[in-house]
Amino acid sequence: MDTQAVQAGRTMARGGKSVFGAPLGVLMLETRFARIPGDIGNAETWPFPVLYRVVKGASPERVVLRAAEGLQPLFLEAAEELVRLGAGAITTSCGFLSLFQREIAAHVGVPVATSSLMQIPFVQATLPPGRRVGVVTVSAASLTPAHFRAVGAPEDTPFAGTENGVEFFRVLITGEKDDLDVALAARDVLEAGRDLVRRHPEVGAIVLECTNMPPYAAALAEAVGLPVYDITTLVRWLCAGLRPTSYPPPPGCTMLAGT
Repeated sequence: MDTQAVQAGRTMARGGKSVFGAPLGVLMLETRFARIPGDIGNAETWPFPVLYRVVKGASPERVVLRAAEGLQPLFLEAAEELVRLGAGAITTSCGFLSLFQREIAAHVGVPVATSSLMQIPFVQATLPPGRRVGVVTVSAASLTPAHFRAVGAPEDTPFAGTENGVEFFRVLITGEKDDLDVALAARDVLEAGRDLVRRHPEVGAIVLECTNMPPYAAALAEAVGLPVYDITTLVRWLCAGLRPTSYPPPPGCTMLAGT
């Protein structure tokens, strides 16, 4: 309970920040492409209010294809501002920002989940022997062992990308246009997922690196017959810890606040 505390039988409202009721702060790349429901940058995706901050100069091309070179100070500053506003946790709009996981977490002092790739170790723990987690990414050519290492995932995690598609990579990374053909984008993501499991039949679950891919997660899960995890599954878990469900006490049981 971040806004109230019980003191001597009275309810006190706690201050100390500018915005209340929005547990999540999202560090956004500077983009113009369409963000449909399910995308991290569409506020309707979330069951709770969120705070957004666009990091100027952080284009998808610079973050994905050039490993976010020179951008770390800007992300640290933006994360700090979100926490000052009232965010209780921080995430980002690009899975490739796993490279900044340790630095952002150390800088802001609140829970930070920069990338859906962070789910790889605990999804792996759910799988039977002989099965592995695989990744679908927007750019297979840009995803390196360093991105996995930064979040404690195996460096040899198998993955497949959307570069050979006709829409998803073209809109998100090259910025050729702002509008998105959703059906073509879905086809690109599904083809990448099918390619992944075709080349790596040991894959038992998929993590979507890209925060623009959740709108297609259900279709991919159906197409390949495997569990699919993405940035929304990570963030919902993260925020569940900030706001645990409050249950009424059992009949006849008296529970005191703070016990």
